Amino acid sequence: MQISILLVTLLGMAFVAAAFVFVVRNSGPRDEDYGGVAKRGYLIRRWWMIGLCALGVLVSAWSLIPFPLQASSVESPRIIQATGRQWSWELGSSSVEVGEPVRFRVTSLDVNHGFAIYGPDDQIIAQTQAMPGYSNELDVTFERAGKYRVLCLEYCGLAHHSMIAEIDVTEGR
Repeated sequence: MQISILLVTLLGMAFVAAAFVFVVRNSGPRDEDYGGVAKRGYLIRRWWMIGLCALGVLVSAWSLIPFPLQASSVESPRIIQATGRQWSWELGSSSVEVGEPVRFRVTSLDVNHGFAIYGPDDQIIAQTQAMPGYSNELDVTFERAGKYRVLCLEYCGLAHHSMIAEIDVTEGR
């Protein structure tokens, strides 16, 4: 999809550049009456503006179709409450099955924390903010079994480095 958008953008830029070249090549002093030309020019300019605006709206809409924050298709995920406090995470459950959709409801009791889930290979797979008085929801479906770690991504004080919780993801029955 990104390649298609790039090609459409490059094609549009080439078209605009060609229009500029056309104008530059056909400009210059002439000894004739410009009344009719000006009237026709304003008409062309009006339709060009309408067309370019319509094209801009279509390209913008087309580029937003794969937007990553689309509504979740999961009807009833398992809900796990995640609460951060200096300097620990409290999870409502620490075991999940592979392929099971999970919705983490993340909040904090004291300061802002960064709730990040790292996979068994220590690559971050999902993250959101934990904020006092607010609950963020994070939908995750674990693709493989293993030990996943929850770490804080936002410095929250002296023992920030010890904010670690584990989620054990097991194969389904």
